[in-house]
Amino acid sequence: MRIESNKSETNKTNQFIKCARNGCGHVFEGGDKMYTISTLAKEFDLSRSTLIYYDKKDILKPSFRDENNNYRNYSKSDHDKLQQICTLRSVGIPLAKIKEIIDQKETSLTKSLKQRLFELDGELKNLRNQQRMIAQLLGNKKLLKQTRSIDKNGWINLLKAAGMDDEDMRKWHQAFEKNAPKAHQDFLEFLGIDAVEIKKIRKNSK
Repeated sequence: MRIESNKSETNKTNQFIKCARNGCGHVFEGGDKMYTISTLAKEFDLSRSTLIYYDKKDILKPSFRDENNNYRNYSKSDHDKLQQICTLRSVGIPLAKIKEIIDQKETSLTKSLKQRLFELDGELKNLRNQQRMIAQLLGNKKLLKQTRSIDKNGWINLLKAAGMDDEDMRKWHQAFEKNAPKAHQDFLEFLGIDAVEIKKIRKNSK
């Protein structure tokens, strides 16, 4: 029975490799499917060299290698793993961290995503500050109107145009501070207000 089982596995592997070599994407019994490196790279808009790099770094190793020509042949499980890798890369998580996530599964994934979320928050603040500094260096603050940025005066004028007076604005800040204090802080920083004035605004909003 053991010999027959080994023969069965060998035949299955040879069938996988033959199918992958022909690029047919055949689905075998049990839902197994094989992909050539070119097919997989094309589907995820990657280069073959990227998948080779992932293999060398033990980030994504193909399930099968052709003994005759060393071709890489990927299973459906490999395909799904690459999909996860590409998703994590799209949100800016570095490859070294992705490898940890794949190895450690759910716990590491949750922790890494939370960390990346806070990193993005800081990056957004820095980008907005850089926009303002560039506009100041160019001596043309009107350029900010052509970007997705707004300063304190622009926000006040917007609220006034919506029919809000000073008392309405004060109540708006109070509600913001009560329901989302950290977001309130972030928003005031986004408007380019200095730390001293932000502290005063938040104090008066409590």
